[in-house]
Amino acid sequence: MKLSIITPIYNEELNIKPLYDSLKSVLSSMRVKYEIIYVDDGSTDDSLKNIKDLRKKDKNVKFIKFRKNFGQTAALNAGLKYATGDYVVTLDADLQNDPKDIPRLIQKLKEGYDLVVGWRYDRKDPFFKKISSLFASFLKTLVLKEQIHDPGCMLKAFTKNAAKDLELYGEMHRYITALLKLKGYKITEIKVRHLPRVHGKTKYGSKRLIKGFLDLLIIKFWMDYSTRPIHFFGGLGILSSLIGLISGVYLVIDKFAFGKPIGNRPLLLFSVLLIILGFLLVIFGFLADIMVKIYYNQKNEESYSIEYKQF
Repeated sequence: MKLSIITPIYNEELNIKPLYDSLKSVLSSMRVKYEIIYVDDGSTDDSLKNIKDLRKKDKNVKFIKFRKNFGQTAALNAGLKYATGDYVVTLDADLQNDPKDIPRLIQKLKEGYDLVVGWRYDRKDPFFKKISSLFASFLKTLVLKEQIHDPGCMLKAFTKNAAKDLELYGEMHRYITALLKLKGYKITEIKVRHLPRVHGKTKYGSKRLIKGFLDLLIIKFWMDYSTRPIHFFGGLGILSSLIGLISGVYLVIDKFAFGKPIGNRPLLLFSVLLIILGFLLVIFGFLADIMVKIYYNQKNEESYSIEYKQF
């Protein structure tokens, strides 16, 4: 058995060596082949230098360097693409995920699951971050009907097939569980330790919350209409046209039955607008259906640019 450990890095120079030491200790005790893949997401400190120093001592340390900061999702996507292990584990570089939980994650995978998600049941984060995360989890549960308590936890373990079947972009690393559930993979969770951050600063901010919400809408649409967008846009179009037609019929009756003028009434313009909008939505549904078929028949271009890598 071979394990691939993937950790995105962005300005975590003080955490590189402690994380490696902790991972090395755990992986040695497991007696497995392994690779540790650091994905440098455009760091501006000495993170890459520290990774290269580790590489000189341990050839199991591998790294990918981005030309600039593309975000955590892109970093994860690159790591998953180049991972060669039978099982893949992802974790943060901030030392808040405990590598000692990795054996338990792998053991759970061996029970027949494709993805095991860590549940940070006792989080050691600032108040604002915890509240934001709870709100995001509530929205995911409400919209996606997820049963996982902490889908945003970076500490996850995948089978090789599940890891390779992911296509991540935007802020989609927050919705890995939903994406794999959509494809029929078996998912479960276990409680994991969560440690306070010692070095560096959190990269979490309000902008990420907004971006995450927009991606949530995309995931919901993709889950329900990824293979039939015409049902969504066509349904809205028919509803819009129907309301417009009913309004138009009402105006016609008002004019011919009661002799009321309708040429200067806003409802007339509103009815025409709804009917036109309905036709446009149906046409847009046809176009979306064509684009979806193109999507499923060609490979997407990567959303990041690698400057160089060492494997």
